[in-house]
Amino acid sequence: MSIAWHEIRDHLMFSYSTLGFQHTFDELRRSSEPLAHFADPAAVLDTLHVGCRAPDDKNRLLVALVAAAQSGGAASDCVLTLMLLALWPGLDAVRRRSIWRRIGTGDEVASEILARASEAIRSLDLQRVNWIAATILRNIERDLIRTRQREDRHQSLRCEADPNEIPADGEVLSGDAIPELLHRDLVRIIGTDADLVIRVAIDGFSQAEVASEMGLSEAATRKRYQRATRRLRVVLQEFC
Repeated sequence: MSIAWHEIRDHLMFSYSTLGFQHTFDELRRSSEPLAHFADPAAVLDTLHVGCRAPDDKNRLLVALVAAAQSGGAASDCVLTLMLLALWPGLDAVRRRSIWRRIGTGDEVASEILARASEAIRSLDLQRVNWIAATILRNIERDLIRTRQREDRHQSLRCEADPNEIPADGEVLSGDAIPELLHRDLVRIIGTDADLVIRVAIDGFSQAEVASEMGLSEAATRKRYQRATRRLRVVLQEFC
């Protein structure tokens, strides 16, 4: 029987609210300096989701959680649960975009995201990654899209029609070429903020998510996005 997305979160919330989870967390915080100041797992999530700490501080906290999840000790499963809850807003955004892209049904996407998130946390190379949340979420979404693209290509190979026999009125751009052309044109118009605009306006990430990914403050990201989109509107009006 399939498990709805909200039911997965409810199950994770129940797990981290148990007395056994609290005891495990108490042991963990005694051995991890970044976690030592938190009385319970709820305080960790509050800090990561709505706290006023700087992005660097939140990232160091996530590094400590990932290290504990990879330790293989008794606390690793509990910390994995805590990491999934910490990433939940971002995972939910990936789920919504994946369903919009028709990567799969709601249940299929939920199952894939949960499995990929768990694997990403367990296997993340902390020596090579700078921003934990942004890297995990970006890799999950990228892998989901690539898997769907491979499936589409395999399906197209089963088609009996020969693509070379289908007439075309002109050159047809491949799907891979279109994003590259868009990025090139945006760089020409708005410069280094092209990636920021693409991540927000096309990929569907929130400005807060992109700020974390790029190591910027939310205020700076908001101002740069507004400036870039104003420039785009001016250019578009010139062609109207």
